[in-house]
Amino acid sequence: MAVHPQLTHDAPRAEINMIPLIDVMLVLLVIFIIAAPLLTHAVKINLPVADSAATVMKPETIQLGIKADGQFLWNGEVVEEKKLEALMRAAGNRTTDNAPLPELHLQVDATAPYELVARTMARASRAGLEKIGFVSKPEEQTP
Repeated sequence: MAVHPQLTHDAPRAEINMIPLIDVMLVLLVIFIIAAPLLTHAVKINLPVADSAATVMKPETIQLGIKADGQFLWNGEVVEEKKLEALMRAAGNRTTDNAPLPELHLQVDATAPYELVARTMARASRAGLEKIGFVSKPEEQTP
């Protein structure tokens, strides 16, 4: 058997007494629970009630077609490259009645050169048309 020396009661203890700390924390918690509702200052106002629907302004969509031979279609009408840039600038500068800027929907021929599509997108971005989307046909699924 091992013999352990007897500890005297006069020796200092190296423990933190947590009970006073817990008591202080509980008192603070109760004070905050009671004081929190008193800190809200609210003024009650009887507001009129009206039924109305929110007005959601949908952006105009511009259909821009690019054919494989480099021909451009602006909303179905054939346009030249120089006129296309002017139409894009005019569409990008529309700021009437806080209407959102139009969206540009690109319908590109599958065999159109990538360079033509990239230049067109860069022109649209410079003209202020920031929302550009691609229109495509969904794939046909075989059974």
